Amino acid sequence: MNPIFMTFTKKDLVNFFVVMFVAIIVIPNIVPSSYWYVSILIPFLCLALAGLGQQIIIGYTGQLALGAAGFMAAGAFACFNLILRVPEIPFLVALILSGLIAAAFGILFGLPSLRVRGIYLMVATLASQFFIVWLIDKFGWFKNYDTSGIITTQPIVIFGKSLTSPVSMYLLTLGIVTVLTLIAMNLARGSTGRKWMAVRDMDIAAESMGVSLLKTKLQAFAISSFYCGVAGALFAFTYLQSLEPAAFSIKLSFQILFIVILGGLGTINGVFIGTAFILLFPVLLNVLGNILFHGALNATFISAAEQMVFGALMIIFMIFQPLGMAKIWENVKHKFVK
Repeated sequence: MNPIFMTFTKKDLVNFFVVMFVAIIVIPNIVPSSYWYVSILIPFLCLALAGLGQQIIIGYTGQLALGAAGFMAAGAFACFNLILRVPEIPFLVALILSGLIAAAFGILFGLPSLRVRGIYLMVATLASQFFIVWLIDKFGWFKNYDTSGIITTQPIVIFGKSLTSPVSMYLLTLGIVTVLTLIAMNLARGSTGRKWMAVRDMDIAAESMGVSLLKTKLQAFAISSFYCGVAGALFAFTYLQSLEPAAFSIKLSFQILFIVILGGLGTINGVFIGTAFILLFPVLLNVLGNILFHGALNATFISAAEQMVFGALMIIFMIFQPLGMAKIWENVKHKFVK
């Protein structure tokens, strides 16, 4: 099917307008409880945006990188300091600059990808997770010399209006994630995406065909880190509404990695499916535990069971269904249409 607008087909545009109608019109009118916005919808959007960044570097470029939470921390603390130290800077400008600062870190820690690959690259990029968090925790300037360990973020002000309600923060996050998702789809479907996938499939052949490995890999690391940096800033300002280095631990990096693998490598919609599963499965597990065992299972056991299920699913999907839940959804959809 030929594209009718940039790289989007008629089917893509129909699906986009349906999703936007549900997200902007339906959800704010049928979800009155602030719990769903604060605990489900806003973190869903933030983690999905970070998952998009991780998808670009792992799913599309084939670079086995870990440490997305470190770039999220860079974006979050950069946004806090920009608003704190630059008088009257607009929040959206601070958000973009935060992403660019995270992208600079991504380029720095993406340099090893030019020499190493596989598990060695994962170890090298994992250093970004520990270095960025250590840097923020070690030097008090990043935390405005706050000794409490937890910093309250500044209010979000857009065009002179302060956003305080969960619905307004949800709509702001939704708008930013929508724009960046459309950009990611265009990049993946255009010449940039083809270069990424050529490097992923066989970098030596790609280089022999004129693809610059230096430019392509560092470009992917920069864009991936930019997405993670913006996601980290939104995660801190709209969801946590506070800042602490411990919030961006290695556990969060693994959670984003699970999103990409379970959702499906090299798919944009798989990121959103994987994020929904990662967030809703623990809730479902907790409800089932209370129903079947009448509250006899404590939170520690449920958390351990959750990690065991995630680990088992990752092994199963990587062996039998590398395209993840996105491929399962497509198969179900085709059978339903038939």
